[in-house]
Amino acid sequence: MNRGSGREAKGGRPLKRIGFFPALVLLFYGILYALAPNTALTALRASANISIAIGVPLALVFVVMFVLNLLVRPPQIAGLFGKGAGARGMLLSIAAGIISMGPIFAWYPLMKKVREEGAGEGPIAVFLYNRAVKPILLPVMIAYFGWAYVVIVTILTILASIALGYSMNGIFRDQIPH
Repeated sequence: MNRGSGREAKGGRPLKRIGFFPALVLLFYGILYALAPNTALTALRASANISIAIGVPLALVFVVMFVLNLLVRPPQIAGLFGKGAGARGMLLSIAAGIISMGPIFAWYPLMKKVREEGAGEGPIAVFLYNRAVKPILLPVMIAYFGWAYVVIVTILTILASIALGYSMNGIFRDQIPH
């Protein structure tokens, strides 16, 4: 049985409900403006500045992710996670972990299957570790912490993932295949 207008957004939510939050925010600013105009304008300016600071890097991230989604196909990378992939496999695992979307637990079954098909322990560990680097969240981090901090944290996260990957390869080198 279909409830609502029949027009639905992703996830089954009616399109009418999508505008609820922005409308609530506008209402809040309207009430605040009626009660204290100077405070409302100060708050609105602060919100606009934050939106601009986040918007530019966010647009860049969307462009990069769009281009990567056009160029990289899953069958192209499946064989590169193999146990003999070396540095190339690690680099691919870093990139795949960074651009992957969704909750990490949703990736566990796929990583298990890739592991059963011969992927190395190192590239899988690197992939999972680099899930912490999310391009979509980088603009927000930059807005709160600044470019230098975000660049350093991102680089150290990637370097730590590489150390973890090679450690996992060393630990599991003599293990019986899955």
